[in-house]
Amino acid sequence: MSDNLPACPECSGTYTYEMGALLVCPECGHEWSPSAASADAGGDRVVKDSVGNVLADGDTVTVVKTLKVKGSPTGIKAGTKVRNIRLVDGTDGHDIDCKIEGFGAMQLKSSVVKKV
Repeated sequence: MSDNLPACPECSGTYTYEMGALLVCPECGHEWSPSAASADAGGDRVVKDSVGNVLADGDTVTVVKTLKVKGSPTGIKAGTKVRNIRLVDGTDGHDIDCKIEGFGAMQLKSSVVKKV
């Protein structure tokens, strides 16, 4: 419980302590290494497409497999081009926010797109 230890990345608890090479939060039980905490604090998150290309805001991507969409009889066909994507911290792995012509605004997973 030293003042120089970082707060817990999971619950932001301030009562962290060292246990061997790990830092531990007694409030939520989360354990992490101090090197991972420093890398998370200063680094940007990297999002890669289905073949490993790094994606950025404003990129154009192509959908690599046909996707079912609730309420739509056809869905999104493979090969559909999506322009001007935006990377977000979405839910359930949906990390791309975009507008698809004929469908409107939606979120996609980076694992089903390929950078053009």
